[in-house]
Amino acid sequence: MEVTYGLMVAIGLISYYSWQNPDMHRKLMLNTYATYHQRQFERLITSGFVHNNGMHLFMNLFTLYFFGGAIEGIFKLYFGNAGNFIYVSLFLTAVGISSIPTLFKHKDNPNYNSLGASGGVSALVMAFILFDPLQELCLYAIVCLPGYILGALFIMYSIVMGKRGGDNINHDAHLYGAIYGILFIVLLKPSTIQEFITTMF
Repeated sequence: MEVTYGLMVAIGLISYYSWQNPDMHRKLMLNTYATYHQRQFERLITSGFVHNNGMHLFMNLFTLYFFGGAIEGIFKLYFGNAGNFIYVSLFLTAVGISSIPTLFKHKDNPNYNSLGASGGVSALVMAFILFDPLQELCLYAIVCLPGYILGALFIMYSIVMGKRGGDNINHDAHLYGAIYGILFIVLLKPSTIQEFITTMF
């Protein structure tokens, strides 16, 4: 799990350091107005390495530890030495791509900011579910359901909450990160679809 540990350390250290340096925190988060109108597109990626507070950081690192570690192992099994590169590529591109809808939705709002690794983490969760849909996953160690059910509920919840808004959580990034994770795996290993169907039925 050396790659997962590396990502966790990088995210943790950058988040902590940015809390001590408010200017850095502002420059790294996704301010949609600055990103779009001032062409600061690097924010699409850097925003995944900063968090709002300790609980926000903990939840993303907690999920990354379990699902990132699992995907790292799966990718090494299927793709050998290239697995680590593919894993990091999935995470980083998911962080960026999951924020693009938010960027266009709020591009004219100078007060809108988004941050956190949730888009990348959501992609890893859905990628794992695609590989092992019947594996029971536990939500906050309380409610345990087969992965495919929890994944479907997560997507529906993200859609509903994204339309409702008002809770300071970027549910759109969760949704599009999850969708991207599925598409990434399907394009990378098309046979996963047949294996998924066979496992389910």
